[in-house]
Amino acid sequence: MAWINLTFFAEEKDIDLLSEELNSNGALSIFIQDKNINNSNEELIFGEPHSGQNKFWSTSQIQALFSDSVDIKKIQHALISNFKDVDFTFNTSSVSETDWVKLSQSQFKPISIKNRINIVPSWHEIDNPKLINIILDPGLAFGTGAHPTTHLCTEWLIDNVSKEKKVLDYGCGSGILAIAAHKLGAKRVKGVDIDPQAIIASKENGALNKCYIDWINTEKDFKFHADLVVANILSSALSVLAPLLASYCLPKGKIALSGILESQESQIKKIYSPWFKFEKTLKSDGWICLSGVKE
Repeated sequence: MAWINLTFFAEEKDIDLLSEELNSNGALSIFIQDKNINNSNEELIFGEPHSGQNKFWSTSQIQALFSDSVDIKKIQHALISNFKDVDFTFNTSSVSETDWVKLSQSQFKPISIKNRINIVPSWHEIDNPKLINIILDPGLAFGTGAHPTTHLCTEWLIDNVSKEKKVLDYGCGSGILAIAAHKLGAKRVKGVDIDPQAIIASKENGALNKCYIDWINTEKDFKFHADLVVANILSSALSVLAPLLASYCLPKGKIALSGILESQESQIKKIYSPWFKFEKTLKSDGWICLSGVKE
């Protein structure tokens, strides 16, 4: 069986009606994402401060999947006729029967960071046993090593973890940063997250890597004072959690904050300045990792 994928861009105000029109014309699925996804001007509307109450992006990319038996030209004509204010530029592509699991897995390749750590998807073989290899199965949690923020935090851990350090990974996702800290020789590591799926993924990845780490859901109270605190989460959450994260960090300890766009650097620094003196900022593809020392 094959399908036809119809792609075009539209403004936020038209998304709901366009979706209804696509459904009425037999769309099997509709996928909507920011036109600027993964760019420095990406519009973060979920959980982030933004102007207005929009539930879609200012300009969205819409992908609608149809059976290859439909007349896609007729559907395009219907859209043009019913939405005269939309400047349509259509792109169509054929989608063949595919092993979707294999296709998804093929998108994740081993990632080397500072020639010290190798992040290896669980379905790949380890090709460089001399590096610190982290075997990873992301599952439903954030953190494959591919996103710039995860990469930056891993770099920071490489530069700061030593055998006498205690490390807290706040918002552990797939567990990748906590596992990296453990394999770098940290004395003790805790990984915490509010998402139950993240705790499940972290426990499984910890077992894959023979790393025995305390994984805790943040809904439960816990006491821990760390030499190093790393938090790779949304900047809106970082803004609210500043006093709490500072309380977990020992005097003269260090904190790494990521999930932050370059444009948000001064705002986050100002919020954390009562507790931390900031060092050099790490940057990659419009994202940053702030590093501070607790005074």
